[in-house]
Amino acid sequence: MHKVIFDTDPGIDDAMALLFLHHHPDIDLIGITTVFGNASVETTTRNALFLKREWDIAAPVARGDGKAFNPMRNPVDWPVMIHGQDGLGNIDVPETIDLPVDPMPAHRFIIDTVRKNPGEVTLIAVGRMSNLAFALKEDPEIATLVKQVIIMGGAFDVPGNITPAAEANIHGDPEAADVVMTAPWKVTVVGLDVTMKTVMTRTLLNEIVAKGGVRAQLLSDISQLYIDFYGRHVKDGMVVHDSCACVYLVAPEFFTTRSGPIRVVSGGIAEGQTIQKPDGRAFPPGNWDDFPSQHACTGIDADAVLDLIARTLARAA
Repeated sequence: MHKVIFDTDPGIDDAMALLFLHHHPDIDLIGITTVFGNASVETTTRNALFLKREWDIAAPVARGDGKAFNPMRNPVDWPVMIHGQDGLGNIDVPETIDLPVDPMPAHRFIIDTVRKNPGEVTLIAVGRMSNLAFALKEDPEIATLVKQVIIMGGAFDVPGNITPAAEANIHGDPEAADVVMTAPWKVTVVGLDVTMKTVMTRTLLNEIVAKGGVRAQLLSDISQLYIDFYGRHVKDGMVVHDSCACVYLVAPEFFTTRSGPIRVVSGGIAEGQTIQKPDGRAFPPGNWDDFPSQHACTGIDADAVLDLIARTLARAA
């Protein structure tokens, strides 16, 4: 059984990933930590509580402080054209949810949970890396206690989606991402190189709803705005970025990876770019030296990934 803390900014594709984690029989979702990104941290936390209530998720929700790792950055300009004014596809999520937030801030929740479960916890981070970076700053030793870190973010051999160089999760807090990539824990980055190949169509989503009941219906309602947005990129479907990171946890054989140290550019026109020095390639001494070798996903069996997502989401509540 995989113990997972899901670090997230719900977010439409985040909602799908959350339901996948909740439904998969080999995953024990032990915590949800919220971060800014697809909306403000106030909104993403409210959305996490809403989904927790609607889908009967037991895991506690811990709120991030809404700040970037670099105090000079001020998170603004939420992508409402993608995720809606409420962050969940304009389904009119209630302003307040009558559920408590964990008393610990997100980074402290991560530290506390990892220390109570040494060597057992996987962190799946699908938003800005701020909470993970703050956790490392406060307690660097947790890097030796975390089982693994799986990130949805980055673009290595393909263009970004927020600039030609950068993917949005990394671009939104590049200093945090660099801290996470260079820490001495096991990191796998599931980025645009592979996620852009996984398109869930409306037809497949309707098939999931037909089997999955009310939970799947809510997910479908949330997803319609996202599918409309992706209509300019793919045909009658949406790219399931965040769910790919969750699939990697239980089916890494569906992915091809490349190993090597990873750094993140902070500043300039390439801000947020993820750059890997492949293992086995010789370069003069530089900024990738003496950092741990991490894994970047470069290939994917998209059909197998989509099939597993569909079967897991369609599990009856």
